[in-house]
Amino acid sequence: MLVSDFDYQLPEELIAQEPLADRSSSRMLHLRRDSGELQDQRFTDFPELLRPDDLLVLNNTRVFPARLYGHRSGANAQPISPNNPAAREFLKGRVEVLLTKQVSENPNEWECLVHPGRKIGMGEHLLFGEGDDALRADVVGRGTFGERTIRFEPVGDFFARVERLGHVPLPPYIARADAPGDRDRYQTVYASQRGSVAAPTAGLHFTPAILNRIRDRKIEIAEITLHVGLGTFQPIHAEVVEAHKLHSERYSISHGAAEQINQARESGRRIIAVGTTSVRTLEYVAGKSPGGNIDPGNGEANLFIYPGYKFRVVGALLTNFHLPKSTLLMLVAAFAGRERTLATYEHAVRERYRFYSYGDCMFIE
Repeated sequence: MLVSDFDYQLPEELIAQEPLADRSSSRMLHLRRDSGELQDQRFTDFPELLRPDDLLVLNNTRVFPARLYGHRSGANAQPISPNNPAAREFLKGRVEVLLTKQVSENPNEWECLVHPGRKIGMGEHLLFGEGDDALRADVVGRGTFGERTIRFEPVGDFFARVERLGHVPLPPYIARADAPGDRDRYQTVYASQRGSVAAPTAGLHFTPAILNRIRDRKIEIAEITLHVGLGTFQPIHAEVVEAHKLHSERYSISHGAAEQINQARESGRRIIAVGTTSVRTLEYVAGKSPGGNIDPGNGEANLFIYPGYKFRVVGALLTNFHLPKSTLLMLVAAFAGRERTLATYEHAVRERYRFYSYGDCMFIE
């Protein structure tokens, strides 16, 4: 199967650059897999499309401001002290670091993407911020795709400093710098578990009022966690789909959530995944169990879903529109069929839907 089989043409002006003032006012393209029928609807219609016995599964991961801007020093130079003006003469230039995965807490090591990538070598010292708020790190590793591992000097309030110094890691197709409002809008209203470098964007449409309408209909909601990491930013380099390897992402499923999901499966109820992150987590964990059960616990998921995959858990999907030739588009194509998915995207382009993270959504059942 070729990666080029998952391409489509998208006018640049349809890429949403700003969120809507009202989260729930997004448009929603409703696709019925059995017939291929399409309906142009609003996300505010979503609660009424659910069945009384449905189980809605949300990813409650929380995005943190993982993009840090700073300066670098030369290899083998002495560590930079922000309080030493003379030492700052060693600084070579600006650097951008995107923290993608915490490797360890003590020492505090992270996998990250760096820019400019070719100039940041092993042994470099990096400085973010100034004065008592500064963070300092050493480059201690290099990955297969150019990612780096950096080790931060110990501080007692690491994440508090990252929250102050960091920037919201908006995707590269949003052609602007992050703004203060993105700290709220590039976050679901139910986000609670810090750890993602990208939002589970299907959840961005929900408001407390929408969630209350769903609960008022006695529809059950379960929360799981998948921290979105490097794979979201990594393009497919292979020409053949099957040759691509997906980066692993940390997940967590509580005993209560596992019980909810297993009870729904056993009674034949429909499980609706909000977002591809929820799909990957549910299907990965079910695939580890001989009976397809959801076992509680923590781990790392690296399931690459593309056409031909047999879904064990998910019966319906709410998702945003995804990039051409991306692993997320392939997951949707696995669920709805490749030709049907591409035809649905063509319809969305004709009807001027808004695409990607801050764009509109699809409900596939």
